[in-house]
Order: sequence, then structure tokens, then C-alpha cells
Amino acid sequence: MSGRSEKAAPLAVKIVISGGLGVGKTTFIGAISEIEPLDTEAAITQVSVGVDSLVGVENKTTTTVALDFGRITLDPTLALYLFGTPGQDRFSFLWEDLVEGALGAIVLVDTRRIEDSFPALDFFEERGTPFVLAVNRFDGAQQFALEEIREALGIDGTVPALACDARQRSSVRDVLAALMDQVVQRHAAGGAARVGAPAR
Repeated sequence: MSGRSEKAAPLAVKIVISGGLGVGKTTFIGAISEIEPLDTEAAITQVSVGVDSLVGVENKTTTTVALDFGRITLDPTLALYLFGTPGQDRFSFLWEDLVEGALGAIVLVDTRRIEDSFPALDFFEERGTPFVLAVNRFDGAQQFALEEIREALGIDGTVPALACDARQRSSVRDVLAALMDQVVQRHAAGGAARVGAPAR
């Protein structure tokens, strides 16, 4: 024996942050990551004209073209690896690789462009991926009750919906905590079904 204690590496858990163009995915990851976030931000150029709609986010000058990445260690045994998806439909072919092996997902919503949430919602629902809805509160944007947003998106009551500010670490932390709770509940429910627990 070497006489020195061996520290086990924390369990790495993959979480995906998704949503439409300009919804705040890069900001969300940057607010909580303990490392300098990796991003693939590129300038929005004339190539995007007529392809990527900037209605509601006219001041946006850059966009994620591949992924964002950050990390947060919850405790010595658990680290979350955060992967942000590109928001444009033309980069959706990257989603399959980004989502592979993910424990769960966060779908960020911008009420100014709420229809941009549907591709992410459909993607995760089709794959049975646990997810939460996080409504990013933008300055100057009209505010709606969470239940109104849930109804507009056709999301049932089993999916947590939270208001958040992607710029604030504490708000991002609360969303991540809600997702972890959702994951635990889904796994517990799945385990109960496998051992033949009676339906409620």
C-alpha cells in the first residue's frame, strides 16, 4: 500500500440545455460553470438572413453553432457536465450526439418566441428524456403565468415549470435542482413499475 489516500473521481452526469435561438443557453451555462465555459459562438452573418429568424432578438450578434459546455461539482461524488445545444433548426443534426447518454434536459423558453420551444420539447418527449421547463425572464418581455405557458406549449402537469433568470447563479442552480428531482422521481417510478407496483 502506498499509504496515501486515493480520492475517487466524482461521478460525471450529463445534462443538456436546449431551446431556441437566443433563449439564453450560453448565459445559463456560464452563470453556474466552475470552469471557463467552452462555447462555439460565432458572429451572425448575412448567411443567416432569411434562414434564422431574429424576430424578438434583433440585438443578438452571435450564436452557438455547435455546443456550449460547462461543469459544476455538486459534491465530491457528483459532477454535472452541461451541454448546450445550438438553437437553429439547421444545426439540429448535432442534437443526437449531444443528447446521447444524457440523464436529463432543461428546455429554456423565451415568451417572445415561444414557438421556438416546440422542436426541443418534441425531441425530448419522443425519446422519453426527463426534462424541466425553465422560462427565462427577459427584461422588457411580457410576463405570463407559468400555467399559461404550460398550456400554450401543451405540457402536462408532470413536467416541472419554473421561472428563471439565466444570468443569476442561484436561479440556474434552482433549475438544475428541479431537474435532478425530476430525474429521481422518474427513475423511482420506473423502478416501481418494473417490480409490479399497483397503478395509482
